Amino acid sequence: MKIAVVQSKIIFEDKAFNLERARENFKKAAFCGADLICFPEMSFTGFSMNTYKTAETDFYTEGIMAEMCVRYKLAAGFGWVGRNENGLARNHYTVLDSHGGILSDYIKLHPFTPSGEKKLFEKGGGLSIFSLHGVNISTFICYDLRFPEIFQAAARKAELIIVAANWPASRRVHWKTLLKARAIETQSVVAGINCVGIQGKTLYKGGSVVFDAEGNQIYEAGEKETARVIYVPKNTLNVRKQFNVSKDRRLDLYSCLLDEEREHKQN
Repeated sequence: MKIAVVQSKIIFEDKAFNLERARENFKKAAFCGADLICFPEMSFTGFSMNTYKTAETDFYTEGIMAEMCVRYKLAAGFGWVGRNENGLARNHYTVLDSHGGILSDYIKLHPFTPSGEKKLFEKGGGLSIFSLHGVNISTFICYDLRFPEIFQAAARKAELIIVAANWPASRRVHWKTLLKARAIETQSVVAGINCVGIQGKTLYKGGSVVFDAEGNQIYEAGEKETARVIYVPKNTLNVRKQFNVSKDRRLDLYSCLLDEEREHKQN
């Protein structure tokens, strides 16, 4: 299986322009034989808190992306903002198949409190795991990367974990370190997909990177806008079989410890 990692320069809040530019990435990815093309978080608006401008109720972005998937015979993962019945927004990462059908629609579990995302965005309620060309895949979004528990849960079924982000340059060391740690901890291929450029007052310097199930780096994009097709290693299950860490995890104990922590906070 081959994935196209798109490290794009997102023009802030200009959805139509960014969607049109995505066509060129589809063409390149299809030409290189990719099975799946993946864009960063909030792929066509950037990380905006102006949800009255960016949020959709008509699935506009999904419709445009479905048309491209069909035209270029390519599955695609992309971020967009929806709105629920209560007026809160939802930070989506959706994956469509090559016929434009929905394979996965993940909603970010951990809104980024320091930026105010928590006030405007509804928390997601669960994982999303799907299969493409025989590979089980899960997706997360940006700040989710700091919560290893959800990666462990996803890795029970997933072999490839994709983290789509708008991760700022000021914390780029955290980005690469945490992605590598998640790969080693879960014995999964982990692909981090970031953006470049300036959005509002925030600078992004890319650093999209892919680690294999042993934590070896197999790709890094650097700081410029780029799109690259990467082979997904097929040895994940062998790595887990040969060095089976998961069998030694003590889930009952962890649950008890977390319950004790909750009781302590309540008291």
